[in-house]
Amino acid sequence: MDGHKKDYILNIHQSRKIAIQSGLLSVVVVALCTTSAVHAQDLSVTQGRRIAEANCSKCHAVGKFGDSPLPIAPPFRTLHLKYPVEDLEESLAEGITTGHPTMPEFRFESDQVRDFIAYLKSLETR
Repeated sequence: MDGHKKDYILNIHQSRKIAIQSGLLSVVVVALCTTSAVHAQDLSVTQGRRIAEANCSKCHAVGKFGDSPLPIAPPFRTLHLKYPVEDLEESLAEGITTGHPTMPEFRFESDQVRDFIAYLKSLETR
């Protein structure tokens, strides 16, 4: 085999090796990004649950089961049946002053709103 042919074959093998390595690297990057996004969503849901438990559980059932301590306060797991829970974002940020008659006003920071909505979405049944 002459030198040019040998170099050509080596270049082909090198190109294939680089292509395979690039493909594997892409798979790893996508997997890491997906894992990070899932972890961030899980953390947001956990934070939202904490907000609900601290601020709302005296009146509302905030989990997947049980009755609300205050009968006129709807369980959070049923809110999505009445309207999209994302519709609460603005009210939560500006301060909810309605709801049920004994409901105190709440005003959340934007990250708290995001977490709280993520938690409410996690309660939705399909």
